[in-house]
Amino acid sequence: MASGSAPTSSEYVVHHLTNLNQTGEAQKNIVDFSLINIDSVFWSLSLGLLAVFIMARTAKSATSGVPGRLQAFVELLVEMVDNQAKGVIHSETSRLFVAPMALTVFVWVFLLNFMDLIPVDLIPSLWAAGLAAAGFDPGHAYMRVVPTADVNTPVGMALAVLLMCFYYNIKIKGLGGWTHELFTAPFGNHFVLWPINFVMQMIEFLAKTVSHGLRLFGNMFAGELLFVLIALLGGTATVMGFFGHVLAGTAWALFHILIITLQAFIFMMLTLVYVGQAHDHH
Repeated sequence: MASGSAPTSSEYVVHHLTNLNQTGEAQKNIVDFSLINIDSVFWSLSLGLLAVFIMARTAKSATSGVPGRLQAFVELLVEMVDNQAKGVIHSETSRLFVAPMALTVFVWVFLLNFMDLIPVDLIPSLWAAGLAAAGFDPGHAYMRVVPTADVNTPVGMALAVLLMCFYYNIKIKGLGGWTHELFTAPFGNHFVLWPINFVMQMIEFLAKTVSHGLRLFGNMFAGELLFVLIALLGGTATVMGFFGHVLAGTAWALFHILIITLQAFIFMMLTLVYVGQAHDHH
């Protein structure tokens, strides 16, 4: 964002869609794997710890009598996730780990998505003020607060689910059994079909992982971009722009509550489905 003058619309949008990371030439190199989006990591870890704190505090203060509002809400979530896990994963032993993991995924992704409802300029403005007070250039105060709108976060979570699928494939079927399945499914156990079966299995794993992560990223990036565009209306210095900003922002925020909840539920359900498929024998 240009310092010392009001940013143009394009500068405003680009600034809000730029992550806080290592600045300089490395920032322009998209294949530089040493590049870390610090804001995505910070908010992901902070909200993850917040989710753990809330759940742990609720469990610690739980009573057998009439539950409070928070306890009742958490119990509702636990029951919902447990019912979904029972319908997908039939191994009770596996559900002892997978069901709590799915609950964690749902709460965590929801909190990450919920950051999209915070006014787009609030936290970046506070961050810029803090940098200015510390003597740094506030014009480069990049701060994206929606980790799931950064492709690295949802794809990284999808890769973690993929590793979990590998784990349960080996645990349930054994290394030999899973290797046999990789070469004999879906077309049958014939040596001519082994390479085709293996390629098809790899494509399936790749497609699941990519679609799992990009589905969440695409929806949240679109929501973030729309909020930024709506925020531009507030900077037009006209009465129509102001009311358009308020009305459009309110309407989209109310609708977006459904989207962030639905996306968290879909990500959780796909996690359960993919792990459940790892329990199936072919």
